[in-house]
Amino acid sequence: MTASPRPRLIATDLDGTLLCPGGTVSPRTAAALAAAEAAGVQVVFVTGRPPRWMRHLGPHIGGHGVAICSNGGAVVDVRRGELLETSPLGRADTLTAVERLRAQLPGTAFAFEFPDGFAREPEYTVFHGESDNDHPVGPAAELLASGRVDGLFKLLGKHPDLSPDEFLDRARTAVGPIAEVTRSSPIPLVEISAPGVTKASSLARWCAQHGIDATEVIAFGDMPNDLEMLAWAGRSYAVANAHPLVLASVTRHTVSNDQDGVAAVIETLL
Repeated sequence: MTASPRPRLIATDLDGTLLCPGGTVSPRTAAALAAAEAAGVQVVFVTGRPPRWMRHLGPHIGGHGVAICSNGGAVVDVRRGELLETSPLGRADTLTAVERLRAQLPGTAFAFEFPDGFAREPEYTVFHGESDNDHPVGPAAELLASGRVDGLFKLLGKHPDLSPDEFLDRARTAVGPIAEVTRSSPIPLVEISAPGVTKASSLARWCAQHGIDATEVIAFGDMPNDLEMLAWAGRSYAVANAHPLVLASVTRHTVSNDQDGVAAVIETLL
């Protein structure tokens, strides 16, 4: 790789892009992030992960401590554990999205990310190690009516049978313009945010607050939920393991996440 002009900000997705397959930061990547910060280049993590999944990344997040989470639905100070900003879905639009997906894609089960945590329907399976005692469980309509998920900034829908891309395409058609629908998982799981809320919209707002223009940003990603951010940034890279749509949409490519693709590019900038 040849040297490129140094950006003012590096915006990077996490899972499948910056992190190793096991969800950790490699020594090479940690060194590259630290070197960027030392050179005055800010690093912002822009991820589909909820704030509650960010704590262990605090040592790598840079001087500002801020990450854009839940596909732009939440901005969090990782070190302080403080939610700085959210872009909530309206309760009525959320219920409409649930009803449309339930009617047009039977078998869809739902979960909710909101300031106080996480809730789900009984049919929505969770990772091993999570207990039902850790979060509310119940039918989507009841959780919404109860107010227990107020302020939710991401609705999740999981399907037992469809392929991930088919589920995304059909879910977008079903939901229509009342919300943003995307995906970042290798399983049939869609992620739904308020209208106009994407990684790109929240990153653009954060950059504007700090006097940084899109032309001064370099972005990295691997999945459909990264596409808007990759299109907005002045320079963008897809890692080699990215979704075919991302590889086709981004002209600059780097090696895969398990080969430290983001670090490989950062090293050429410093």
